[in-house]
Amino acid sequence: MRPHPKAKGNPYQRKLFIHRVLEEGWSVAAASEAAGWSERTGFKWLRRFREEGEAGLADRRSGPCAVRNRTPRSKVEKILRLRRQKRTAWEIAQRLRMPWSTVSGILQRQGLGKLKLLEPKDPPRRYERAVDGELVHFDVKTLGRFRRGPGHRATGNRSNRDRGAGWEYAHVAIDDASRLAYVEVLPDQKGLTAVAFLERALRFFKRHGLSVREILTDNGSCYVSRKFRQACKRHRLRHIRTKPYRPQTNGKAERFIQTMLMGWAYKRAYRTSNQRRKALPAWLRYYNHERPHRALGMISPKTKIRRAA
Repeated sequence: MRPHPKAKGNPYQRKLFIHRVLEEGWSVAAASEAAGWSERTGFKWLRRFREEGEAGLADRRSGPCAVRNRTPRSKVEKILRLRRQKRTAWEIAQRLRMPWSTVSGILQRQGLGKLKLLEPKDPPRRYERAVDGELVHFDVKTLGRFRRGPGHRATGNRSNRDRGAGWEYAHVAIDDASRLAYVEVLPDQKGLTAVAFLERALRFFKRHGLSVREILTDNGSCYVSRKFRQACKRHRLRHIRTKPYRPQTNGKAERFIQTMLMGWAYKRAYRTSNQRRKALPAWLRYYNHERPHRALGMISPKTKIRRAA
């Protein structure tokens, strides 16, 4: 049980009450008034302390010790067995001739309140290409524009949102093996914009000695467009797309975006989104050349590329 942190009768207040009464000689009435509770409550804590010691000052369950009409364990087992057959709570209640609310409550307490909880979670499948540049992850992160001071991410005040400022999009490319990253903040996420970003990203990786062979994206509209498909064919790139609703497949891009947001976009209170955009190249140089990466053995992406060369 987790008591409210600001409750008048928190465990610290109870100990202080006992100390005042037994050690300092306060009357129960005076100590209760100082604690903010009734004299009757004060006598209750004093009695519990004398009977059980300090353990008696802990919170107790508010529920009854025994329930007269508790559902028999055999019937609970039947409910769980039917649930594992992927029956709904309503179907189970009809079959066992029980109240729907009773069946739902039992399923909730057993951690099977939703049918999807029956499906075991897939264990994470970690992979990493051995060759730098063999696979590059692409993704887009939407960022809100702001023109009149820091946004709500920095101030915590949503009432001063810069409504109508629109959005901008951080296009991201990160190498699977070396974690070398390239980012641009662009005005949209259309197919032509994604193609132009792809061209510049390929030149960036080539300057660092990486020859890109495959790219991995989600199923965003810019990546499934005909123009993007033609660009991949022109550069002889194998284009791999994640399965729908499986963002973890593109996990390295997702993880990099979180690092980028905390290290750059939300690191400080920028006055405008234009100032935030101008701060990106410096952070990106730090990420690629200096920042130690845990997956790389605490070296930077550029250091890994130099060692592999």
